Amino acid sequence: MNDLLLKSVRPWGDESVDLLIRDGRIAAMAPHLTAEGVEVIDGKGHIALPGLVDAHTHLDKSLLGWPWYRNEVGAQLLDKIDNERQVRQALGLDAQVQSMRHALRSLAFGTTLIRSHVDIDTEQGLKALEGVIETRRRLCEVLDIELVAFPQSGVMRRPGTIELLDRALALGADLLGGLDPCAIDRDPKGQLDVLFELAEKHGKGIDLHLHETGELGAFSMALIFERIRAHGMQGQVSISHAFCLGAPDWQRTQALIDECAELGVTILTTAPASREVPAIQRLIAAGVPIGVGNDGVRDTWGPYGNADMLERAKLLGLRNNLRRDDEIELALGLCSYRGARAIGHESRRLKVGERADLFLATGETVAETVVTHAPRALVISHGRVVARNGEALLPTP
Repeated sequence: MNDLLLKSVRPWGDESVDLLIRDGRIAAMAPHLTAEGVEVIDGKGHIALPGLVDAHTHLDKSLLGWPWYRNEVGAQLLDKIDNERQVRQALGLDAQVQSMRHALRSLAFGTTLIRSHVDIDTEQGLKALEGVIETRRRLCEVLDIELVAFPQSGVMRRPGTIELLDRALALGADLLGGLDPCAIDRDPKGQLDVLFELAEKHGKGIDLHLHETGELGAFSMALIFERIRAHGMQGQVSISHAFCLGAPDWQRTQALIDECAELGVTILTTAPASREVPAIQRLIAAGVPIGVGNDGVRDTWGPYGNADMLERAKLLGLRNNLRRDDEIELALGLCSYRGARAIGHESRRLKVGERADLFLATGETVAETVVTHAPRALVISHGRVVARNGEALLPTP
């Protein structure tokens, strides 16, 4: 029984109310509520906000808990991919331990839903996936984790990967990933045909990394659209990063955005400062579903990232020139309930009848909370308290 009475909280910074949770769901929101036989917690006037959603990260890659990693990797994408495989083997990284560290840090920051890509390659096989599946099992009562079988090292360029992806989907991966069909595999038709056939075979969706920029990215995106139509997979495909949608030719990119909306393609962004990125206002205006993620957190690709989606909402606002308070609230919505809906999950709004995934944060307004992203006073997931004052209640390995 996940029953709880929160006294004196301000949903989305509004007037103070009490919030009653019954069986893991919000049963009532009103002033001066009472309830017999449930735990009562004083919210102390904190702002209550819906649980955060990290719609694009890599739980198996983090180096959290390890000494500082000195990054001397080359600038090319393949440099980073090859280096990561070498470091993973040299350090003997345990995907279960690393994913647990990353997941619990996310939970402490108020994230209650994660979509994680997990590396599948011919050197480690399904080892990383097995480790993160175990983390998902251990945390299933407090954190929702959705897994993507991700061929980080390529599909066509590494024989044996196709068979591993097939086994990964049978083992328990929720979606099938892909990566830059032109730039990495240099065989866009071969890669995309294989991916869509595997997804159709297993009845699962696709979430494909597309770092390719400009016309190359637009070409790959057009091939993806063709296969969505051919396989009847409207509403089942996500494109992560989609840097090509940030190209300066607005007429060209608008046509791609409109087609994403027509086919129900979800765009997942991390709002990096260093790359052209899709403008969220344009995506929203066209009706394209949007999710937001942290991407890597302290890994061999870069030292940045701390797993805090509230901070990511701030970065999303900065990258998209969102300055008004209502615009900053929009950024937070994309990093929480709107992001959940974009990747096909219950939205978890702060409304009666919704699942009780929420956190308490300091600040006079929601915009101030996003900008300062102070430690969360309390995190509730599935109706139970899972973190206090920025620390998860479960032990970290």
